[in-house]
Amino acid sequence: METKQYIASGILELYVYGLLSEPETIEVAEMAQNNIEINDEIIAIEKAIVALSSSFSPFHSVANYEKIKAKLELKQVPVIALDAKTNYVQYIGWAAAVLLLLGIGFQYNQLEQTTNQVVTITTQKQKVVNDLRDLKLQNNANQTSLAVVRDAKNTVVSLGGQAVSPASFAKIYWNQESKTVYVDAAGLPEPPKGMVYQIWALKLNPLTPTSIGLLSHFEGNNTKIFAVDAATDAQAFGITLEPAGGSVTPTMEQLYALGKV
Repeated sequence: METKQYIASGILELYVYGLLSEPETIEVAEMAQNNIEINDEIIAIEKAIVALSSSFSPFHSVANYEKIKAKLELKQVPVIALDAKTNYVQYIGWAAAVLLLLGIGFQYNQLEQTTNQVVTITTQKQKVVNDLRDLKLQNNANQTSLAVVRDAKNTVVSLGGQAVSPASFAKIYWNQESKTVYVDAAGLPEPPKGMVYQIWALKLNPLTPTSIGLLSHFEGNNTKIFAVDAATDAQAFGITLEPAGGSVTPTMEQLYALGKV
């Protein structure tokens, strides 16, 4: 409690009148010893009582009255020297609050570390899942490639490079019973951006090209073996480079590979 609040509480008046308990009297005496404002206030209250008593006291001679008054004014506040008491309850409360804050801080730090670990583990787990998925897809593609190459029912048609790209080559795996067609495009260069390879089944007399598919996602296909549409009565196969989405008829100037059945 601040000094002014303490003075305004009325406890000093009760102290002067002797109406406080012994512990309270000792407490006020200690406060007066250590605080000049409180000591001055006690003296002021005593003087006020003396002044008030003067107007109601029975008649005495002026000399006697002045002697009594002088003695009262010289009265000093009794001071009892005691060791300052420590408010252990208050200190224990503050200590408990500090420990609580430290505990909360520690728990928050632990929670944050655990959260970070969970995020890291989740990220690693997702990476493993993605890697396993990619391996599974790659394994399936490899199995498909092996099945295509090993299928004795497939007719293998070799396609050689043409004028626009003499070094190019490709293979067609054509099952004439099921009419399924697979293209091994490992010998073709990666198509420029915005372009795509288009596969044609050809009849030679008269020359009649029929589109049987596009080699989409060329870069992402590691095996470079693509399944295209079925072909019937094909006498040759050709591969041209066309704008993305393909063309209705082959662009002969962009004929990369050609081969007869």
